[in-house]
Amino acid sequence: MTVDPNAATQSWPSPEPERRPGPARYLTPALVAAAVAVALGAYGKVHDPTGTAFNLAGFSSTGAVKSWLATVAFFFAIVQLVSALMLYGKLPGPSWSATLHRWSGRVAFLVAVPVAVHCLYALGFQSYESRVLWHSVLGCFFFGVFSAKMLLLRSERLPGWLLPIVGGLVFTALTILWLTSALWFFRTFGVTT
Repeated sequence: MTVDPNAATQSWPSPEPERRPGPARYLTPALVAAAVAVALGAYGKVHDPTGTAFNLAGFSSTGAVKSWLATVAFFFAIVQLVSALMLYGKLPGPSWSATLHRWSGRVAFLVAVPVAVHCLYALGFQSYESRVLWHSVLGCFFFGVFSAKMLLLRSERLPGWLLPIVGGLVFTALTILWLTSALWFFRTFGVTT
């Protein structure tokens, strides 16, 4: 076998340069968040409120049902915060912190949905006083930023600061929602069922 010294040498394909994700992958969750928030607010504003959407046996009013469900959601949001701090190494935690974080978030969301449905369907987007306006705006914002967080969870190579910021916005919105609804209800009407 002879080798031709003038023959072209075989070259291996050069590896593709590592592509840095562009800002467009953050733009999509932000646009979805804005669309969800605006759509909820628009629906709440144009929908004729019915006054009630549901009631559960054992509760004295829909306000009591909503307040207790919101309190349960807020409790699980606190579990979310603590478990997130464990995941990021800010608090010591068990090996199952990630599971606790995922499941407490699911429960908080599932308990918050009937409250939001009732608020939108029975009351709509209200602005007759500042507490109610803030509650309406933050309710729409909460579900928008929650949608963005769920989309960002599926993204790869996120900056380390992004998910805690978005998660913090979700927690903050839910906290203020609880303060402007359940806490207000309990202080105004007493802790009733």
